[in-house]
Amino acid sequence: MARSLIPSDTTIRNIKRGDPRKRLSDGEGLYLLLFVKGGAHGWRLDYTINGKRKTLSLGTYPDTGLRVAREQADRARELVAGGSDPSDRRKATKALQVQTREAKEREASGLPTIGSFEEVAREWFDTRRNDWAASYGDKIIRRLEVDVFPWLGREPAGGITPPQLLEVMRKIEARGVIETAHRALENCGQVFRYAVATGRAVSNPARDLKDALRKPVVKHFPAITDPSRLGELLRACYGYQGSHVVRAALRLAPMLFLRPGELRHAQWVEFDFDAALWIVPAERMKREKDGKLNGKPHIVPLPTQAVETLRELQTVTGRGVYVFRGERHHHRPMSENTVNAALRAMGFGADEVVGHGFRATARTMMAERLGLPEAVIEAQLAHSVPDKLGRSYNRTEFETQRGEMMQTWANYLDGLRKGADVIPLPQRVA
Repeated sequence: MARSLIPSDTTIRNIKRGDPRKRLSDGEGLYLLLFVKGGAHGWRLDYTINGKRKTLSLGTYPDTGLRVAREQADRARELVAGGSDPSDRRKATKALQVQTREAKEREASGLPTIGSFEEVAREWFDTRRNDWAASYGDKIIRRLEVDVFPWLGREPAGGITPPQLLEVMRKIEARGVIETAHRALENCGQVFRYAVATGRAVSNPARDLKDALRKPVVKHFPAITDPSRLGELLRACYGYQGSHVVRAALRLAPMLFLRPGELRHAQWVEFDFDAALWIVPAERMKREKDGKLNGKPHIVPLPTQAVETLRELQTVTGRGVYVFRGERHHHRPMSENTVNAALRAMGFGADEVVGHGFRATARTMMAERLGLPEAVIEAQLAHSVPDKLGRSYNRTEFETQRGEMMQTWANYLDGLRKGADVIPLPQRVA
């Protein structure tokens, strides 16, 4: 078939309105439709692929001249000869251009690229965040933002390989925070599973990496379990020369052995001195979100020594909300570091005891020294521990036994503080 049938651009420019022709053919499917867009002429190429007749637009004249139109037509014919549809190619190119532009716009706005690891991770986080306590969710997203997004955030979620992910985990290990590396790997695995479920990845590169990381060393909170040394600590607590609030906290922490956050956020409305009880709201306990929202409060029977200390402190802070108010800001609880700072000031190092360690002290010594039932101890610690039949102890069980146990423990601490003879460990039967 003849080609280049239009003599020149001059031929096109000389076409006047009213010309009876509807098109000018340049051969081999290329032609110019006359007056199709407000006076402009449109280039078209007819071609056949896979038995279907199709038409491709090649621009308008005079923006697209005769030479350029022929070059575009030649490239399209080459695609057809190679089995590719130029219309499909153009659509794919336009889609890529739109995607690239949107990616740049999102990046300029501080948003992650569509399909990137960060975009998928944030979507996963938004999907799951209502299942967690706010503080727990904050730790997860912060961990990803600090330790993962800077290196993998812009990468396509479906293109990340196990070696790439392992390299990022190694960076975390290099900081000496091995447990953080394991937690970050776990979170990444959750993100990749979500990516697979939503069609943005075909596999989870975190799946087989757990054994590639160094094993974290389990560190327990430092705690005193020697009766003589505990007696020294108790005498130091009772003789503490700081504020009334901190001295009361130091006296009550070993006696009631709650978690530091549960203790320092105590509010006066939670206490019933007539019943000798402290009712800790469920939302302040260390539980899953459902337990915080729908669980029962934690009951703390108060030994007479605790009631006496609290009544004395009530004359100081009783007009406010918090039992252990802050030194500067009375509308806030005392700082989370207050008890530990006081322990350091009294000469007890961080490698020997911390505020959280009073729980381990009580757990160990009530069982070993006083022979108190472990089930009752665990209930008072707010632990859910299965018995031999697989049932879990309810946190509200053993209320009578717990009251007796707490008084026994407080009396034992008083004895140690006053220099009583240490109760020897029971002899084990061989």
